[in-house]
Amino acid sequence: MLRQVKTENGWVRGIEAADPRITAFKGIPFAAPPIGKNRWRAPQPCESWAGVRDASRFAPISMQWIPGLGDDIYCREWHVDPDIPMGEDCLYLNIWTNAKKGNEKMPVLVWFFGGGLQCGYTAEMEFDGERIARRGIVVVTVNYRVGALGFLTHPEITKEQPEAPANFGNLDQQAGLRWVQRNIAAFGGDPSRVTIAGQSAGGGSVMSQVACPDNRGLFSGAVVMSAMIFDPYRRREVGRPEKLKDAEKKGENFFEFLGVKTLKEARQLDAVSLQRKYEEYMTGHAPFFTVQDDLFCTGDPIALYRKGKCQDVVMMAGSTAAEFPNAIDAQDEKELEAKAREIFGDKAEEFLALPEAHERTEGLGYGAVSGIECTVKGVLADTAAAGKKGYVYIFDPDIPGWDNPGTFHSSDLWFWFETLAKCWRPFVGRHYDLARQMCDYFCNFVKTLDPNGKDQNGEKLPEWKCWSKKDLSAMRFTGNGAEPEKLELSPLKEFLKEQIMERIRNA
Repeated sequence: MLRQVKTENGWVRGIEAADPRITAFKGIPFAAPPIGKNRWRAPQPCESWAGVRDASRFAPISMQWIPGLGDDIYCREWHVDPDIPMGEDCLYLNIWTNAKKGNEKMPVLVWFFGGGLQCGYTAEMEFDGERIARRGIVVVTVNYRVGALGFLTHPEITKEQPEAPANFGNLDQQAGLRWVQRNIAAFGGDPSRVTIAGQSAGGGSVMSQVACPDNRGLFSGAVVMSAMIFDPYRRREVGRPEKLKDAEKKGENFFEFLGVKTLKEARQLDAVSLQRKYEEYMTGHAPFFTVQDDLFCTGDPIALYRKGKCQDVVMMAGSTAAEFPNAIDAQDEKELEAKAREIFGDKAEEFLALPEAHERTEGLGYGAVSGIECTVKGVLADTAAAGKKGYVYIFDPDIPGWDNPGTFHSSDLWFWFETLAKCWRPFVGRHYDLARQMCDYFCNFVKTLDPNGKDQNGEKLPEWKCWSKKDLSAMRFTGNGAEPEKLELSPLKEFLKEQIMERIRNA
């Protein structure tokens, strides 16, 4: 087995996974530590080392809230360990491979975790790459800076380094992708067959990388899970980048909150104190996210993808059935009509003429839909018309547990990575069958940019057709397995999809 590999900076020694045919290499540095003068800078080159570096344990996670201290669903699900090592020195990646030697030219999956660009880490137990590596894929999970250390903007930063004034967390991801191009062949991977994937903010990061003009040749496939988050009612969407100049004002406010006057002073603060002040700051202010700096990010990534101003990729995208439902919060029909006119203007009558718009869902309001589903189907229909292939899915099984959570945001991660055995939930055989099937589709896509093919038993998987305006084919993952569906959007979803797409087309 391939246990020891020479990278561009030195030798690393991995460790056998639970399946000894797989080697896991954890905590490989891909950039210099982003500390001291490197805080709020683009990732710098990694220094070489002598001897063989131990790569048997994950490196510290990036600065964020301490995991496992709350009682929310994510602290129950996987953010369970408050003692997990954490630090500003966090630019490391992990690799799982079943290669017996270098240059086996296996396809490569590069994964970006989610967490709103404020938290998350590659050491989360659902992201174990072993099951995917079993299928002949080299898995790479890339850590990156989050929160204030990853996405702060400030006029002094822009003045000091106009070539890279912002989006340091995204630049970390990009540095990881470039490291893969230079080094992955030694781990058995093929740098010409790379697919990038992520969920939530990780999926948004995939869109950002796809839309970045400097990323030509770094990847050919993209998987975007639960990330095209548009609310058709509130006219607000998560992930649309703020202009750099506007974001810089937030940075100035944050410096005032910290009690510092200069970038030099801010770089001298210890990372823990800075993080805790940022957490306090966020109780009354918006967090820092990806911004339009016209360098890494040149606009709304979803709009750029739809317009073809992006890297040429085949895309798989979708959502869970129950995440982030959108509705008009109104108490009665009179209030519904007033809010509809406020939201839709001269199209309000068209909306109010739809019977579904008057259906009230307890706890949500009127006209409940999934804005993510509408956005994914609208965007991929438009790109299909321009000749781009895309595959749509909806994750819709039952999720067991005393909390009766439904298909909550991120619940599909256990299935894509086929890591259900690590979860506390009482999954049964059919859940494991679905996870194996979803992982098969995922891996087929990484291998061929087409999810279709055979399962682990050598049987042909149910056909998953491309989504387009002419062929509304998607894959619904249910408690009974994968079920292809060809289903037109309801009149309400169609109306709301067009409202979303109008904003995207005009972005």
